[in-house]
Amino acid sequence: MFKKAINHLMLAICLYISAIGLAFANDNEALNELYDHFNEAFNELDVSRLHSIYSEDACYIPESQGEEITVGRDNIVELYKTFFGKIKHKNAKIEVDFRVIERNIEGSSATDIGYYLIRFHPAVDAGEPVSEFAGKFVTVSKKKADGKWYLTVDTNNRAEASFYFNAKPSSNLYYGRQFTALNSFEKPKFDDQSKQ
Repeated sequence: MFKKAINHLMLAICLYISAIGLAFANDNEALNELYDHFNEAFNELDVSRLHSIYSEDACYIPESQGEEITVGRDNIVELYKTFFGKIKHKNAKIEVDFRVIERNIEGSSATDIGYYLIRFHPAVDAGEPVSEFAGKFVTVSKKKADGKWYLTVDTNNRAEASFYFNAKPSSNLYYGRQFTALNSFEKPKFDDQSKQ
């Protein structure tokens, strides 16, 4: 009888640990999806995708000393709307990518730390090269009553692009696409006919 009770207890503990592990894995997946939404929003210059990832009371802390903290989802989305509008006006394209190097989940709060890279593609007829800039970021997300994660704090500052490229992947953390460093792009080759 005692042995049977111990077996049931051990089974219950194993099931509990499995449930916690599954919940943690699901939280990591949900948090990683926030970065997919950012990528899609930048690729499509679509602010509506950003509206769904910030909490109503979110704060954006810009890197510039001359800019205030922006409070509220609608105000943050408005910043992106203005930024995306400038890109559209130039008939340009922009991409963003992230590499999370550290994540701390405590209850319904998660803090991500990592690097980002933004690549700007000017209009084809502009005759300008592709450019990029990179930085470090910290985000805080909260799991709300609906079970979804929302960004509540978003802050960043500039950094060398090499930090992004040299960041190593960590298990279960968003690592993004494999951007190639700009200096490894081949220069276009022209044949004699293209010079005519």
